Amino acid sequence: MAGILDGRVAVVTGAGRGLGREHALELARHGAKVVVNDLGTTLDGAGVSVGPAQEVVDIIRGEGGEAVANGADIADFVQAGDLIRQAISTFGQLDILVNNAGFVRDRMLVNAAEDEWDAVIRVHLKGHFAPLRHAGAYWRTEAKEGRQRIARVVNTSSGAGLQGSVGQAAYSAAKGGIASLTLVAAQELGRYGVFVNAIAPSARTRMTQGPFADAMAAPEDGFDRMDPANVSPVVAWLASADCSVTGRVLEVEGGRICLEEGWRHGPARELERRWSAAEVGDAVRALAAEGAPSEAVYGA
Repeated sequence: MAGILDGRVAVVTGAGRGLGREHALELARHGAKVVVNDLGTTLDGAGVSVGPAQEVVDIIRGEGGEAVANGADIADFVQAGDLIRQAISTFGQLDILVNNAGFVRDRMLVNAAEDEWDAVIRVHLKGHFAPLRHAGAYWRTEAKEGRQRIARVVNTSSGAGLQGSVGQAAYSAAKGGIASLTLVAAQELGRYGVFVNAIAPSARTRMTQGPFADAMAAPEDGFDRMDPANVSPVVAWLASADCSVTGRVLEVEGGRICLEEGWRHGPARELERRWSAAEVGDAVRALAAEGAPSEAVYGA
């Protein structure tokens, strides 16, 4: 499938390390020109360095591809706009946005500090909204001027956001919000030729080296299910013109792709009048018994 992204221009956020690095390299190997964004922070969001992004650019160029580095803070609305404009001014267009950047500050809920909550929500949730907002505005303008692009967005949710994860209240809330943002963006941007999907990846990265270190360890032999490079071919297809789905969330781990099925209307009771508090208990207990059982929260 080499060349499925020939002639396409991509922005990948958080692409200096881990999953984002592998995404940027995979997109470039399929022919995309890539803007490699990374703020170069530590795992908990401290410090700034363009070094990691430039290293990925150097690899892409060394393999014969085209790429430029970007050190924008994608949760800063102005800098996010500059990132999108850099792609357009450098390569003449924008076709792909892969929102991947993030960090963790894990705490049990009763120990979480306000600034930790704010930082995680900001980088993950606002860090998806801001680039998507600017890219979406560009694609809308292109469509209105008769240059509708075959645009693709790949967001990054998580099993923590879909099933929950003990000790990760802020991260889970942000990642759940990203899944919902994906559904809304898919509906709103579809008229402009934009398909929007999300992945929920499981892979060995800096963010999984803490509480999940044992589960994420590389096997002594055989297929390494936790290699982050396993996820990137899925991203490459979702970024391609061949992608024919939108508004979906795919869990990806090793060689497994699972379509996530989120909130749905389940069993119901209707009285055709207002409920009394005394009646609610029996009704809700019956509904809970009829409905599908909840999946276990990670770490429970």
